[in-house]
Amino acid sequence: MEVSRVRALRGPNLWSHDTAVEAIVSCTTQELDIAQLPGFEARLRALFPQLSPLQPLGNYNAAPMAQVLELAALGLQAQAGCPVTFSRTTPTLETGIFQVVVEYSEEAVGRLALELAQQLCQAALDDAPFDLAGALHQLQELDEDVRLGPSTGAIVNAAVARNIPFRRLTEGSLVTFGWGSKQRKIQAAEMDGTSAIAEAIAQDKELTKKLLDSAGVPVPQGRVAIDADDAWAAACEIGLPVVVKPKDGNQGKGVTVNVTTREQLTAGFIAAQEFRDDILVERYLPGHDFRLLVIGNKMVAAARRDPPQVVGDGQHTVRELVDQVNLDPRRGSGHATSLTKIRFDDIALASLAKQGYVAESVPPVGQRVILRNNANLSTGGSATDVTIDVHPEVAARAIAAAHMVGLDICGVDVVSESILKPLEEQNAGIVEVNAAPGLRMHLAPSFGKPRPVGEAIIAAMFAEGDDGRIPVVAVTGTNGKTTTVRLIAHLLTTSGLRTGMTNTDGVYIEGRQIDSGDCSGPRSARNVLLHPDVDAAVFETARGGMLREGLAFDRCQVAVVTNIGAGDHLGLNYITTVEDLAVLKRVIVQNVADSGVAVLNATDPAVARMAKNCSGTVTFFAADKTHPVMATHRAQGNRVVYVEDGKLVAAQGQERHEIALSQVPITRNGAIGFQVDNVMASLAAAWAVGLDWKTIALGLKTFANEADNAPGRFNVFDYKGATLIADYGHNPDAILALVQAVESMPAKRRSVVISGAGDRRDEDIRQQTEILGAAFDDVLLYQDQCQRGRADGEVVALLRQGLNGAKRTSHIDEINGEFVAIDKALARLNEGDLCLILIDQVEEALAHIAKRVAEASA
Repeated sequence: MEVSRVRALRGPNLWSHDTAVEAIVSCTTQELDIAQLPGFEARLRALFPQLSPLQPLGNYNAAPMAQVLELAALGLQAQAGCPVTFSRTTPTLETGIFQVVVEYSEEAVGRLALELAQQLCQAALDDAPFDLAGALHQLQELDEDVRLGPSTGAIVNAAVARNIPFRRLTEGSLVTFGWGSKQRKIQAAEMDGTSAIAEAIAQDKELTKKLLDSAGVPVPQGRVAIDADDAWAAACEIGLPVVVKPKDGNQGKGVTVNVTTREQLTAGFIAAQEFRDDILVERYLPGHDFRLLVIGNKMVAAARRDPPQVVGDGQHTVRELVDQVNLDPRRGSGHATSLTKIRFDDIALASLAKQGYVAESVPPVGQRVILRNNANLSTGGSATDVTIDVHPEVAARAIAAAHMVGLDICGVDVVSESILKPLEEQNAGIVEVNAAPGLRMHLAPSFGKPRPVGEAIIAAMFAEGDDGRIPVVAVTGTNGKTTTVRLIAHLLTTSGLRTGMTNTDGVYIEGRQIDSGDCSGPRSARNVLLHPDVDAAVFETARGGMLREGLAFDRCQVAVVTNIGAGDHLGLNYITTVEDLAVLKRVIVQNVADSGVAVLNATDPAVARMAKNCSGTVTFFAADKTHPVMATHRAQGNRVVYVEDGKLVAAQGQERHEIALSQVPITRNGAIGFQVDNVMASLAAAWAVGLDWKTIALGLKTFANEADNAPGRFNVFDYKGATLIADYGHNPDAILALVQAVESMPAKRRSVVISGAGDRRDEDIRQQTEILGAAFDDVLLYQDQCQRGRADGEVVALLRQGLNGAKRTSHIDEINGEFVAIDKALARLNEGDLCLILIDQVEEALAHIAKRVAEASA
């Protein structure tokens, strides 16, 4: 078995809505049916007993090794605790070659699972050992390393529950929610609206206390000490007992509490110096350690934090008791679990010594032994939810403290005997204000009720009903995609929306190109969704990007499918038939939002059938309103767009809107059929987004299909009284549409300049010139700059074969070079002639034509 071309499908894809790893798997003849491998399945199940049952696969009527790989990769992830359920093995037309798809929750984990599954299969083949426990441990450790921690994960889960899209920007906890101008970001439990100044204030414990004190919030008195002697002097000024801690510490690092002697203070000062030079000495407040979580203007959760401790049983040592506590599955070594293991370090030993114990002491039954002075969860402490116990005045002081510092999300640390009464009525106070507070103690407290703090954070970032989404229009098909994308973007821009657009020419933000080349894939679309100045987005969604990576978005508001043609790269990436292509193209339709719209070509059966795959509504378009699909759809009260009496008509029930084709220059008064189709699709998409009809009419009127607005899409020039048309059409369907368009334009003599893309099938290349040979007098053949895997002259030879027996063509030339061919064609033109130039290097060819036109008119 050989595994190749492993891809990560990072969005909705051909196989499912979930992220997945896809691999091409080649099996030997013997591996096509594992039943023919003596003892293999028995050895496999001995190595991995949890493997799912194997089922006969398709026409093979057997279980091939590729399916074993699939189920093993999924099963290993599931046994490691990953939330995955989907996998699939699909035979290709090549014997022994399969496409294996396995869902993942974390890409790195999915890739590792595939590798380990290969090792498992090989071990079963070789009758060799396989370390299942080690493999699962590997996957678990990697999953813990790369997945979001509990705090950030809770916020993400809350966003998903509200249908707010998210994207992880780093391997850490920086996450963006929403798209374009509606997006917000978090870093752990810190919002993008939190200022660096507020964070700096929170880190400066002394400054924080001064600000809180000025706002009337109770705080313990204290000051910074420059050395141990000064610290003792400060302690004497304040009055013992005191707390010694770093000025800008976090997670309780270097904190020593309830210091009553000079020796303890010196030791605490030295411990604090390990984390910071500036050491703070402040009055010790007796009581419990409470954490109050403030989000915006509300106190949303509170917990009492208890230091790491064990209770004696009269039999086990302190170390053994700690080991027993650490067996709790909720305790881990990092922040990925709800609790952290208790550590045996110098601080723990020092805490034991203060109580008269060492690690090997056996405490009496019921004796509580404290392992640390602070109660932070990160050092092994535990938490008890006390949210409902917080006195309103205490909550008000916590909110005031957060606002005084300027934090949107704030962890306020209170020390008091009770949280049931105001701080002023007891010797209590706020000892710290924390930016980016940990949420574990509220999400999964050791005791008490979990609190929905992730939901509270999302509610503070997005108002009720706001899902952070901008209108996203995805356009796919064989022909007309780029023009349709450009026209929809123009309509959105006309309405006042700042629009981002991707197509085969580049990436555009508000009409300004920020990237060039073929940008019809998911990477470019994701970049647009990240742009903060984008109010709406229109994406050309090509087959290649969907196959490589899936979609860039989880849902779109509008999906437009123009048509499905046989010349659209069939034979590549196991897409071999028009039916295969339709299944791929309908991915955008399957991922229309429930409230969204699919805009479909009613005259293309493969496209019209996609309607049943749309969870939203459907708008059909066709020039002929009497087409059965159109008539039925309209009779059912649904939206349709068609042509009637020289007008574009959009209708639904009694609603009807009309725009004269004479007011839509791109159609040349309706003479260019494929442009009429593009306009109908674009109009339907604009209607689906909710644009008003005056805006739509204005946008259609002001969209001219010039070289600078829609390069390579039926760009028309006048050259010495002859008509030049430049277009990028390079498949039989596009050629046929172009022929139908130019036949409506008068001409004395017709000529065409054409090359062919090498990544088409032979029959598709030949068919292009078969069509042209019946419509043009002269044909000039040239070779593309890039032959895309073909030998020199091979494409031109196929084009010439297509002209054998041409009904009209009387003259054929073979020219070396695109620009030379263009110049040769121009030199032959007379007034009243028409020349169709099928360009390859779009920008360069258009610039060359424009230069020649300018020279001729000079």
